[in-house]
Amino acid sequence: MKHRVDPDGPAEHGFVGGVWLGTESQNMPAFVVLPDPVGWVKGGAPAWGNGYLPSTYQGTVLSGGAVPIRYLNAPNGIDPAQQRRTLDLVNRLNQEHLRSVPMTASWPPASPPTSWRFGCKRMLPRSSDTTRESQATRRLYGLDRPATAEFGLRCLLARRMVERGVRFVQVYCGDTNGWDGHSEVDANHARLCAQSDLPIAGLLRDLKSRGLLDSTLVVWGGEFGRTPMTEGTTGRDHNPHGFTMWLAGGGVKGGQTIGSTDAVGLRAAEDATPVHDIHATILHLLGLDHERLTYRMNGRDERLTENSGVVIERVFT
Repeated sequence: MKHRVDPDGPAEHGFVGGVWLGTESQNMPAFVVLPDPVGWVKGGAPAWGNGYLPSTYQGTVLSGGAVPIRYLNAPNGIDPAQQRRTLDLVNRLNQEHLRSVPMTASWPPASPPTSWRFGCKRMLPRSSDTTRESQATRRLYGLDRPATAEFGLRCLLARRMVERGVRFVQVYCGDTNGWDGHSEVDANHARLCAQSDLPIAGLLRDLKSRGLLDSTLVVWGGEFGRTPMTEGTTGRDHNPHGFTMWLAGGGVKGGQTIGSTDAVGLRAAEDATPVHDIHATILHLLGLDHERLTYRMNGRDERLTENSGVVIERVFT
């Protein structure tokens, strides 16, 4: 989640997992992305990008199959010993460069130890293998139903990633056009709701049953809602003025609604929560002070929440 899609702008929230929180596993990425296999998200890779941070901190895209991460395996003709020598050289050059730039000396290295790639080769295929999950678990996520099987699989993979120490998992529902119902909005939303409702409920139940929900913050949302008035004859236009997000687990006080829209559902009218406040609150729930979370960029201490943001205390009190 970020304020704008800008390759040189704010970094995606998931980078927090790789920088300030660190990874819980030396053999897994800290930030994993599970896009919809039907189509790439409209914003493209910047949606999980590193912004002005080193590229190491962008999300790692996970896909199905025997090789979940592209280019993880060495090209044909490159044996492990040769690859090890190459990676050792890259690490040595990175360390020499880091020592030559004093202003970044207190910042994490430009790239983590490349040895994690070797661990990923062993761990990721096993982490992505759901064949040993019980039939009850598979039904919980809707893997036994055509409408929910695809998104359900990615929700199940998200739980498996969390279990194995991945700090931040970003799951997409919807292809390139996704929920963008400029026409046939009823059919569009009905189809996507049918795909996602059961799996996301299954994920919450599964996390809770395994004792993971209290330590896992689940955020469901998008970039905007839809207008209450029609666009054309069957569609609804973008509405950034009043829409809904929900949070669960991770210290969130459940069973409450914060804020409301006006009578027609167009604009936030009561207890409006700007996106910067939501960002600040998410960071607070991760144990981070958004006002102190900065990165030196072009002579300025940049904040993930830019120049504003107030923690919404009602979320957790």
